[in-house]
Amino acid sequence: MGLVSMWTPLWYNVAIEIAESSYPQGDPMKTVQMTLDDELVEAVDKAAKRLGTSRSAFARKALRQALTRLRAQELERKHRLGYERHPVKPDEFGLWEPEQIWPD
Repeated sequence: MGLVSMWTPLWYNVAIEIAESSYPQGDPMKTVQMTLDDELVEAVDKAAKRLGTSRSAFARKALRQALTRLRAQELERKHRLGYERHPVKPDEFGLWEPEQIWPD
């Protein structure tokens, strides 16, 4: 497991919280029609009821989280490509290695 994937859950959760808080209540909304299979609608309705929210609010949150996750994946892909194009040189970070040692 690489360093990026090890820390992904932490900063991913932070990104979701920031993304969710950036959508103030009362923003203009559009009504959209979606085609979903019966099992998915039933599962969403049960989850929304359990969470004390509406189907629409549940879907909005899920879609925002999916977009945030997609953005994170795109940034990770760009990060990997950058290191593939410009790999770390030997001892590039050697100056900082003593700073990484925890005292006993």
